[in-house]
Amino acid sequence: MRRLLLALCALLPCLPAAAQDWQPDRPVRIILPFPPGGATDLIARVLAERASRDLPHRWVVENRSGANGNIGMAAAAQAAPDGYTLGACTIGNCAINAAIYARMPFDIERDLVPVFWSGSVMNAMVVRPSHPARSFQDFVAWAKQAGNQVSYSSSGFGSSNHLLPEFLNGRLGLHMVHVPFRGGAPGMQAVIAGDTQMMFENTPTLIGAIRGGQLRALAVSGSTRDPALPDVPTLEESGVPNAVIEPWFGYMAPRGTPANVVARLNALLNMALADETVQARLRDLGTRPEGGPPERFVAHVRSEIARWREVVEVNRIERINE
Repeated sequence: MRRLLLALCALLPCLPAAAQDWQPDRPVRIILPFPPGGATDLIARVLAERASRDLPHRWVVENRSGANGNIGMAAAAQAAPDGYTLGACTIGNCAINAAIYARMPFDIERDLVPVFWSGSVMNAMVVRPSHPARSFQDFVAWAKQAGNQVSYSSSGFGSSNHLLPEFLNGRLGLHMVHVPFRGGAPGMQAVIAGDTQMMFENTPTLIGAIRGGQLRALAVSGSTRDPALPDVPTLEESGVPNAVIEPWFGYMAPRGTPANVVARLNALLNMALADETVQARLRDLGTRPEGGPPERFVAHVRSEIARWREVVEVNRIERINE
């Protein structure tokens, strides 16, 4: 019997190879749970273009926004588990939402499997160039005088750029009013137009407007300064300790996607991330490339879910009943 099995393996070498080296023969779709122009969108498009450059079909990015990323991620979770649909996973829809939404349309552990951790960023705090504040300390002094006349944009309820200003409200005695949008790019445009006075948002979303003079950056939320904004101090440097928030991005597939398919998608994305041009583009956007196996990503997601559940409970942040 052993000799028969060896003979069959010699005659049919394509079978194990096909199982191990799955190759997409039609476009892979990445569902982006946010509008175009935000960090999630920008990073995904850079990676999708490179990952599929040598394949027969280019990967496509589909923006499907709403409920701080829940709608798009639920669509990804409900897709066929065949390797042709990925959902873009962020600190918001894959960590904070589970703590802040009373009902979730998907469960990370039950409905999705990790594929790839693409990168991490910082949030930058920005105002219009005409704003009187030239520093974070200036803004705090101005906001204390203005009281509840100060409004800030966010990319949606439960996002890191919603919770960080609320943290500052409590820590510094401010009364800034939250104005949610359906993504980072629309929220940024509201600051530029003067409809809101301030925003914390992922650096890749803001970097073009900061460099173009449409926005002024006052602080960043990382543990160190952002290499893309070396002259902008951290919140800790500005007098606010324990306010480090570094949003992250990655991709998950529907539960039931075969392991060899997940492995191949992970390999294609790691290959794309290793490209020097891709690395340069991401770093120029203010993104720290991550990469690695799916296990590295899922470990990070689990730790972030636990962290944000504690943040929401300790700060008694009201849950969203949507």
